[in-house]
Amino acid sequence: MEIKKLKAVFDINVYLAAYLSQNPFSPTVELLKRWRNNEFIILYSDKILQEIIRKFIEKGIDARYIIALISDIQLFGEYVNVTSDDIKSIILEDPDDDIFVACALKGETTHLVTYDPHFDCLKGKYLQFEVLDGLHFLYQVRGDRMPEK
Repeated sequence: MEIKKLKAVFDINVYLAAYLSQNPFSPTVELLKRWRNNEFIILYSDKILQEIIRKFIEKGIDARYIIALISDIQLFGEYVNVTSDDIKSIILEDPDDDIFVACALKGETTHLVTYDPHFDCLKGKYLQFEVLDGLHFLYQVRGDRMPEK
């Protein structure tokens, strides 16, 4: 029996948390290391890349870091062609978040990873994928038993 590799769509706040972390052992830093080591797949779309660039510029993050992150996502990630027709109104409190749901659905992801409380309306699951924060997704990547929330 083949074990299916985990596939995740990361919300921008996961990338930001890794960048801003002062702890080299933080869950988001470890997640990005494990992703670059091919332990799971990150899915992305053009709109997600545009949103990463926009948010990181807005936060004053060095352009070299942004270019390196986008390059890594394109090199190590899996591209999903998300069209305007794929984006449905799911996250009513913040319609900009619908691009992540659309990418997750079209890319047949297993997880959407976010710290954004707007996703709480999904109650931890939406159709075929789980909605988790970085720490709880890391437990799954490691194969650890997940502690109760």
